[in-house]
Amino acid sequence: MTRQQRRIQIIQACLQQQQQLADTAKQEMESAQQQSNDYGANVDRYDSYRTKMMRTRDMYAKQLSNANAGIRVLQELLNHSPFEKAEHGAIVITNRQNFFLSIGAGKFMVPYRSAESVPQQVFFAISAQTPIYMALKGKSTGDSITFNGITQTITEII
Repeated sequence: MTRQQRRIQIIQACLQQQQQLADTAKQEMESAQQQSNDYGANVDRYDSYRTKMMRTRDMYAKQLSNANAGIRVLQELLNHSPFEKAEHGAIVITNRQNFFLSIGAGKFMVPYRSAESVPQQVFFAISAQTPIYMALKGKSTGDSITFNGITQTITEII
């Protein structure tokens, strides 16, 4: 598998996770709206149940908006070629962890095919606001970072 194909595979795995988040948020938002509608006519201006349902709907609407924004960023990153330095959009493989410098999506799994027969690799999608991102930024293959007392060496940047 080429570096570009591997890069696309990793980004698509992250995209899939973000799409699942968006779908769940949309379903929950619609469910809260439906519960509010099914509750009946608004008889009291200070109806606590309806207010709770509307707050829940608004919370899920915000989560849906954030997930959709993340999806747009990831789709743009699909068009980039592999990186040589750790910067926004790069995939950084260290001797301890795998990072995708993109959005704050957290842990996600990527199918992996090789002679090692490891079914999946764990990656962490991290945003530019995280301390580990700042430690990795600008580094190249072979460079080391120390974060929280643990030294990691960059083995590959995709």
